[in-house]
Amino acid sequence: MPTVACLGAGYFSRFHYDAWARIPEVRLIGAADRDLAAAVATGLPAFDGLDAMLTAGLPDILDIILPPAAHAGAIRSAIAAGVRTVICQKPFCQDLAEAEAIAQEAAQAGTILIVHENFRFMPWYRAIARALEQGRIGTPFQATFRLRPGDGQGPRAYLDRQPYFQTMPRLLIHETGVHWIDTFRYLFGAPTAVYADLRRVNPAIAGEDAGYVIFDHPNGLRALFDGNRHLDHAADNQRRTMGEALIEGTAGTLTLTGDGAVHLRRFGDTQAEQLLPPDTHDGFGGDCVHALQRHVVQCVLSGATPENTATDYLDVIRIKDAVYASADSGCKITL
Repeated sequence: MPTVACLGAGYFSRFHYDAWARIPEVRLIGAADRDLAAAVATGLPAFDGLDAMLTAGLPDILDIILPPAAHAGAIRSAIAAGVRTVICQKPFCQDLAEAEAIAQEAAQAGTILIVHENFRFMPWYRAIARALEQGRIGTPFQATFRLRPGDGQGPRAYLDRQPYFQTMPRLLIHETGVHWIDTFRYLFGAPTAVYADLRRVNPAIAGEDAGYVIFDHPNGLRALFDGNRHLDHAADNQRRTMGEALIEGTAGTLTLTGDGAVHLRRFGDTQAEQLLPPDTHDGFGGDCVHALQRHVVQCVLSGATPENTATDYLDVIRIKDAVYASADSGCKITL
């Protein structure tokens, strides 16, 4: 039975600990955080640092749930200790150069390093991927995601949940839009070019909070990420899907609504077929954290290659950097 230890006990870590506890194939052996009380609150053997936790018992899987500035040091410590599988939160590392170096060091050491990019594991994107693979909408030509979390208005925007959002010099794409860079890549293939027009609407924050990004994907498909954190969408929980999507093809259209349901309307029809019912999970994102972690465990047990290895995820960072380069230059950037 693989053992798991977690580094970090901050805001989002609750979803990690809950998901690990629901995976019967693993055994949790520790939680570490510089705030020892937060680590103790997980109910696991608690440590005030990674080195102490690794000395107490080497896990088969280390889950790093920390901000980017701490990623490189934690991963290097795990590699040196001999941890075989490491999962690291996104945004992965502080910049592309650091991420490339860490990915190379992990590969040379034989450490499997996975980026915890969980949006592609949301059940609605898995349902959309199946429909695309089955050719349910024919040849896909257009895709749009409208990010509308409704949490960006006024001087207190983000302070109650993630206050560091206010001071991030890059917000909309670096912190949030990057999820759809990876999701679009998962659904439609790696983009060949990007064009971005970004802006800051709320003067209380440092970074951009609205904008458009157009991705050119293979076979003529174009995807639009239309983000505005000031605006909302029809949903009882604005953070479930964080917006709405359309994927349009020659034989039909797939629709994702704010309740997590996916519908297929065939070309020429006025009625739609439900492919996925509304989501009923009380936690984050259709239980995508659990889905990702379970995927990693299955790969550890079977020896299969997991999705979103660090080496593969470097392309997401390169695309994100190209988005900002496009916004700065006002030009389309070829990838």
